[in-house]
Amino acid sequence: MLSACGGGGGNGGTKTSDPAPSTGGDTGTPTEQASDSKYVLGEQPLEFSFYGHYDWYTMPPWGEDDASKWIKENKKVDVKAINSQGNAQQKFNTMIASKELPDVIWLDRGPDVEKLREADMLVPFDEYLDKYPNLKEWLGEAGINMLRSDDGKLYQFPNWYTSQPNGNAGYVVNKKIYKELGEPKLETTEDLANYLAAVKAKYGNEVVPFEPGIEGQGIDVLYSAFKENALTRWIAIRGVPNGDKLTSIFTDPTYRESMQYAAKLFRDKLISQDALTQTNDQVKEKVMTGRVAVYAASSPTENAMNAHAELAKKDPNGGYFMIWPIAKEGLDKNKIYPGTYTQLGWNVSVITKSAKDPEAIFAFLDWYTGPEGQSVQMWGPPGGYWDGFEEDGKTPKFTEKYITDAEGLAKLQATTTNIQWNGNTVFVDTAKAKYESTLPEEQRNWSTRWQYEITWKTQANATEFINLDPSPESEEGIIRQRIEDIYTEARAKALFAKDDAEVLAVLDKAEADAQAAGYEKLLAYKTEKWQANLAKMNGQ
Repeated sequence: MLSACGGGGGNGGTKTSDPAPSTGGDTGTPTEQASDSKYVLGEQPLEFSFYGHYDWYTMPPWGEDDASKWIKENKKVDVKAINSQGNAQQKFNTMIASKELPDVIWLDRGPDVEKLREADMLVPFDEYLDKYPNLKEWLGEAGINMLRSDDGKLYQFPNWYTSQPNGNAGYVVNKKIYKELGEPKLETTEDLANYLAAVKAKYGNEVVPFEPGIEGQGIDVLYSAFKENALTRWIAIRGVPNGDKLTSIFTDPTYRESMQYAAKLFRDKLISQDALTQTNDQVKEKVMTGRVAVYAASSPTENAMNAHAELAKKDPNGGYFMIWPIAKEGLDKNKIYPGTYTQLGWNVSVITKSAKDPEAIFAFLDWYTGPEGQSVQMWGPPGGYWDGFEEDGKTPKFTEKYITDAEGLAKLQATTTNIQWNGNTVFVDTAKAKYESTLPEEQRNWSTRWQYEITWKTQANATEFINLDPSPESEEGIIRQRIEDIYTEARAKALFAKDDAEVLAVLDKAEADAQAAGYEKLLAYKTEKWQANLAKMNGQ
């Protein structure tokens, strides 16, 4: 596998100390060109290798879905997958040690990016930004500056970056089950617990009352129900703001209360009993067959959208809908945020120095994040659900098929989700908003409807909490790994606890173990990074 990683860059050109595009087709022959020459996508073949740095990620075969097939045929781009085989960190470390890297790595911002940069394995993008202007136009200078490394250079191409709220976290409800149970009020944590109990009483083991998705994501979503303006992002960074400092997640009253609530649901068999270990395919199968009553996750809309189309086709009462986020009794429901977004989006692509023609790859990524690239990924090849652009060159002209074949569009989007590496949130959302605002409610795309009505209104901006993690080899990085291990074990033990008191005992022990492992030093490090982010965001 590793031998495939080093060759990369392929047919589009050659790697030089001053990257310049090639015109040599399949030959890969070095070409002398003026420094201001521009790589034109589609004029010659471009092939590069791509590695998604996640245990769960397997890249779909390039050219088998309609979108990448069109790109392969019309833009002459071929992407060769390098997969983690379920052990991303080991694969990553082996690549670095052997210096056999794929051309592009898709990964989270933070320590692994910096590890590559410090080893002089990444290509900076700065000289490409004006020649290929989509990223600069849609992300803007401020966003680009937030992504720069300590040396002042830009190495990261963001995915689903934005300047406006976005995201899909929240609660999906099975329509048929809800109707059969009399459509009870579903607003508070007490309402939810009562509803889940009613589901179990009526359907027994045939239906999972509360489906939390992979890695128990829905359990983290529940955290947001217990405090106004509480962010699920705090769980992810293992630190809760208190004044101008980050403090322990284990002693956070909101986290402790939410884990007691989740553990009781788990004890009462109201949550999937394999909540922390199930695969995405297992979750998808349950949702697609209508065997879940409530489905909460960081992005449940993809599975729910496809399942809704299938179930509604078989039964007019079948399908799913979304509800306003659950809140503890007495809290302001408009200050409950089950998910977060950051202006820099989810993750990033980096181009390694293994790439023979990094400029050509950047040109592709920049096209991929622009109007045509995004339209092909989201709505398929031109001539299907869209065909060309309005006079502004940015607004797709949607066709009648966009309305009449919602099921086909949902299936297409399901096949392209895992090749959306450079998502442009503002473009996609604006394009959908302009068009779908002209449609009657029943003709709107399922996912788009609930994004407009609920999820975009209930995601909080967590940009200030990005890039807080230390380098894995540093003292704080070693501490962080210990804290991660303590957290993972404590979360599982708390969920399996026999009563509320045991939940607190588990978290108290985790706190003691974490402090002994250096948690306070890690929190101090993250606090400093957080405050630096705030200063940068405020233009200081």
